[in-house]
Amino acid sequence: MKPIFLTLVIGLTPVAALAQDVSGIWKTQPGDTGGYAHVQMGPCAKNAAQVCGTLIKAYDKSGAEVAGYEHAGKAIVWNMTANGASNWNKGKIWAPDRDKTYNSKMALKGNALEVQGCVFGICRGQTWTRVK
Repeated sequence: MKPIFLTLVIGLTPVAALAQDVSGIWKTQPGDTGGYAHVQMGPCAKNAAQVCGTLIKAYDKSGAEVAGYEHAGKAIVWNMTANGASNWNKGKIWAPDRDKTYNSKMALKGNALEVQGCVFGICRGQTWTRVK
């Protein structure tokens, strides 16, 4: 009887509980000017089962921190819902360079986080690397 009960409990466990942890600081890919940003990823304030990300710092192409970065503290990723152990979807991502918000999904592959945003079937993406 115990093996059946254990199977039922495991079968009813929410998918979010099985997701790998993407919390931490991530470095975006360089943009058109060669600059990049750091994004703090972690549980969303309104729903801890979802993942959100906030821009915390920006760097120019030489790696120098951009003082007074205008987008520091702004949400860049929100409401990402776990879809298995290393995938998230049904969220949103904001692209500061175009000031557009896209439907988003993410996939964790080791210390790389593939983020993608799509609108009207047109997608763009980046691979972010874990800083810490």
